[in-house]
Amino acid sequence: MEVKPGYKHTEVGVLPEEWCSGVVGDVVEALEAGVSVNSTDDPPNHGAPSVLKTSAVSAGRFLPEECKCITPADVPRARLNPRANTILISRMNTPDLVGDVAYVQTDYPWLFLPDRLWMTRFRPDALLNSRWLAYLLNSRSYQQRIKAAATGTSGSMKNISKDALLGIPVVFPEPEEQTAIAIALSDVDALLTQLDRIISKKRDLKQAAMQQLLTGKTRLPGFSGEWKKITFGEITRPRSARVDPRRVGSQDFCVELEHLEAKTGRLLGCNVAGGQASLKTVFEAGDVLFGKLRAYLQKYWLADRPGVCSTEIWALEPLGEHVLPEYLVQIVRTDDFIEVASNAYGTHMPRSDWNLVKGFELDLPSTKEQTAIATALSDMDAELVTLEAHRDKMRALKQGMMQELLTGKTRLV
Repeated sequence: MEVKPGYKHTEVGVLPEEWCSGVVGDVVEALEAGVSVNSTDDPPNHGAPSVLKTSAVSAGRFLPEECKCITPADVPRARLNPRANTILISRMNTPDLVGDVAYVQTDYPWLFLPDRLWMTRFRPDALLNSRWLAYLLNSRSYQQRIKAAATGTSGSMKNISKDALLGIPVVFPEPEEQTAIAIALSDVDALLTQLDRIISKKRDLKQAAMQQLLTGKTRLPGFSGEWKKITFGEITRPRSARVDPRRVGSQDFCVELEHLEAKTGRLLGCNVAGGQASLKTVFEAGDVLFGKLRAYLQKYWLADRPGVCSTEIWALEPLGEHVLPEYLVQIVRTDDFIEVASNAYGTHMPRSDWNLVKGFELDLPSTKEQTAIATALSDMDAELVTLEAHRDKMRALKQGMMQELLTGKTRLV
């Protein structure tokens, strides 16, 4: 197969002629791990000796807040701090997370590595931009190679050996091009970080608005008067109608727990309940679906069409004209409701108890004020959806940039 001028065939694909082939071990002198120490349940404070969790390396990012305080007796045993311009690698983790890589931008003298994370020590003579190497090892193709090199007999835990990681084939552009690539990708990361902060702040504002508006502590302009004290069971109840697909045939629109996204109220998908499916609950458009299994996961959805769902989901039917569906879905996402719904029976598979939930007390405004409150909160939800969609596009753009820049398909001047 011919390649265009200025490019060559290598074991990792077609690359620019001036790029050099090698392995990770050509630039990494050693991989150093931390030690196992005992931790406390105290919340970690900035500057207090703390050990990183394995989750501190996640999706190509270093999260220093993912840590636990070290017990005083174990502080002298902790020995390895994350240092600026190094790379952390998850050497022991679940199959989908083992081999995750994160770049460390600054020193963290109060944090210590656990024994399941490696930190790189680079060769003194290496012509290397370590941030570029972190991006390279985080790219989709390299992550596939690293994870493929991991071994382990347990399906829940994998390890990667030093020799396997240091032997991963890589190609090295000139140091100036490494730096240019790293700067371009880090600029996109900075935008993503900014978006994450905005989204987090908007979520906090939405939660605060819910607490104020749904309790009547803050009233929207034009509304006054007392709210009616009522119990949850007076405004809604779970539907009891069931259907057995094994007897009546397949059901085209079936919602299972995995189709409800946690904490967002979004439907992620659906399936067909075929002839071998178990008993299902029938719901109607305007019902609020709420996952009663592990209610603390906060899975809910305002149904916009009829269908069937798992019996692990309540199909909450609004009763009479007391409550609007758009307002009911806001009630089930409040902290107070989730707390009551989480008082469950069953140890391994905790399920919400309707006898407790139906007694949940709340103050209910008029349907006109319910409409105004639901509209205000749904507008905030729509803004969040727009921001998250923009962030997702930026992430896709970054992936495309990585594919182009890290393989030499696109060159930076």
